[in-house]
Amino acid sequence: MQKLFIIPALALLIAAPAAAEEVHLTADERVEWHQNEQKMVAVGNAVATKQDMNIRADRMTAFYETSKKGGEKARSNIRDVHAVGGVVMTSPNAKAYGDTMDYDLIKDEMILRGKPVSKIVTNDNKTITATESITYYPSQDKAVALGDVVAKDPENTIYGNKMISFFTKNAQNQTELDKVEIYSDTNQVKIVNDQATVTGEWGVYLPKINKVRLYKHVVINQEGNILNGDYAETDLKTGISRVLSDKKSGKRVSGVFIEKDKEAEKNNAPQKKQPTADKAENKTNADKAGDKSPDWSLKEKE
Repeated sequence: MQKLFIIPALALLIAAPAAAEEVHLTADERVEWHQNEQKMVAVGNAVATKQDMNIRADRMTAFYETSKKGGEKARSNIRDVHAVGGVVMTSPNAKAYGDTMDYDLIKDEMILRGKPVSKIVTNDNKTITATESITYYPSQDKAVALGDVVAKDPENTIYGNKMISFFTKNAQNQTELDKVEIYSDTNQVKIVNDQATVTGEWGVYLPKINKVRLYKHVVINQEGNILNGDYAETDLKTGISRVLSDKKSGKRVSGVFIEKDKEAEKNNAPQKKQPTADKAENKTNADKAGDKSPDWSLKEKE
C-alpha cells in the first residue's frame, strides 16, 4: 500500500482560545449591537478575525455576558458564536466549508455542519468530509467527525462512520496529531488505493511510528488475491502490508490466490514479430513431430 494519511484537520484550523486575544467582527451590510439581548449581529459577508484565522459567513451572531470583579471595570466575554450561510474557516494550513458553525465557549466545542457534507481541504490537497458534523474540543485536544466520513489524499481513500483525532503538544508547544481512531456502524472500515482494498471492523492510525492498523475480521484484497486475519498492519515508510493472527483467538491467517488467465495474458502481451519463411518452415516440421504443441513457449534460436 502507498502512503496513508489522516489529517489533523480542525487542529490546523483552530487553536484553544486565549482570553487576552481580540476578535474583530466586520460585515459588508451592517453590524448590529443588541444591548438588551447581549449579542452582536453581523450581516452580509460577515468576517470574524482572530490572529491568523478567520471565519466568514452570510450572517454571524455573537452572544456575550458581562462580568465584574470587585472594583474592576465591567468586561464583556463572548460565550458562543453562531455562523450561518456559506461558512468558510481559513487558517494558514487549511480551509473548512459548511452551512453552519456553532462555537460554544462554555461547553468548549466547535461544531461545523454542511449539506450534503462539511468539508476540510488542506493546502497539500488532502480532504476530509462528513455528512453529520465535524466537532473540535479545544481543551481536550480532540476532534470528532461523524456520518459517512471520508478522508482522502491523492493516493488513498479511507471510509468510516466516525473518526476521532487526538492531539498533543510537542516540545515547541505546537499542536500535533497523536493518533486517529476509525470506526464504522457496519463494522467495515475501509482503505482503498490503486493497489489494494483493506477492510476491518475498526482501525487506528499512529503517525509517530507511521503505521496504520485495522482490527477484527481483516481482509486485504489485491486484484482478487485475498488474505484474511485478525488484524492488518501497514508500514507507511516501506508500503508493506501484512495480515496477522491473534494468538489468543487460535485462528490462522488464510488466503485465496487467483491464477491469472493465461489466455488473457497472451492476448494482452505485446505481439511478436512474424518469423521468416525458413523459421516458419522449421516450426511447421517441429509441430508435426507430436500431436500436441506444448503449453509453454521456448525462445526460437536465431
